[in-house]
Amino acid sequence: MIRVTVEVTPRPYDVVIGHGARRELAHEVARVAPGAKMAVVVSQRSVEESGWLDQIDPGIEHHVVLIGEGEDDKSLSTVELLCRRFVELGISRHDLVIAVGGGMVSDVAGFAAATYHRGIGYLTVATTLLAQIDAAVGGKTAVNLPEGKNLVGAFWQPLAVLCDTEVLSTLPPAEWACGRGEMAKYAFLGPDTPSAEILSLGIDEQVARCVAIKADIVADDEREQGRRMILNYGHTLAHALEAIGLEHRAQGNEDRVAGLRHGEAVAIGVIFAALLSRQMGRIDDDRVELHREVVRRFELDTEIPPGLDATDLVVAMERDKKAHHDLTFVLDGPRGVEPVLGVDRDDVLATLVEMGAHR
Repeated sequence: MIRVTVEVTPRPYDVVIGHGARRELAHEVARVAPGAKMAVVVSQRSVEESGWLDQIDPGIEHHVVLIGEGEDDKSLSTVELLCRRFVELGISRHDLVIAVGGGMVSDVAGFAAATYHRGIGYLTVATTLLAQIDAAVGGKTAVNLPEGKNLVGAFWQPLAVLCDTEVLSTLPPAEWACGRGEMAKYAFLGPDTPSAEILSLGIDEQVARCVAIKADIVADDEREQGRRMILNYGHTLAHALEAIGLEHRAQGNEDRVAGLRHGEAVAIGVIFAALLSRQMGRIDDDRVELHREVVRRFELDTEIPPGLDATDLVVAMERDKKAHHDLTFVLDGPRGVEPVLGVDRDDVLATLVEMGAHR
């Protein structure tokens, strides 16, 4: 097993990565929460049907609670249902929540843990590539509002994260694409020259590489006051696309943007960020082409879904929680990837039109 420590104060925690890491759960529970008597395992029907849930043993009394599958279930109503179930089960502030699933599960279960009894401990067994390399690590928990992605949440660090790479063998292609979208982002955040070199590594090492990059950034800036903002590379447009996708699904419109997964949206957002950087004179054509090459190597789409309005996308981006009452983006430049505040709206619109949005 590979262990990566996230050095946050006052309680660092380990991310355990490897084939069969789920079997370390009882050991980790005893190590990080020796006083816990009961746990609620929060998961989904798809995980239960896969058979992986039967192999989850925290070593203490536990109860399984299932939540919905999609982004539409990543909501305050789901958190309320979870917390009411915690009350019914008699979960105390010394007990645990254990999230077993992808990023949606760790976000919702982690936020429920952060708010129940003003905060109880939680661990995550991450079962998707996206969760293992990004969503389950770093302590960001959140749910959506109809107005946008992840607008209600809390910083609440887990006690431990188990990334079981064995379970990735059962992922459908869409889940692999989702995870690789975030992995492509990390290609531009590490200390090395950006490339798709990570794809040449074994899956344990791929996950560990991404986790190590994120752990270093989170340890330096846990609450996103500065450096941690670079982890949002590609996310401002991605969240706008996802917010519009939520609206389309609510209207019964099953077009491309309605079916866009988070990592796929991030990959498109990374290309947008590169084009916007060029529009602003921060990078040149060769650097843009490097972004395209890396994203293509990850076999991801580089174009905005057809039929979207540039102004609608800008309005959605202005609602993003990362904005500072202006248009804020994480952009490449002479000093590398960094936050840029007060980006001109006309530059954003021009870049969106360049990517195929209409005005």
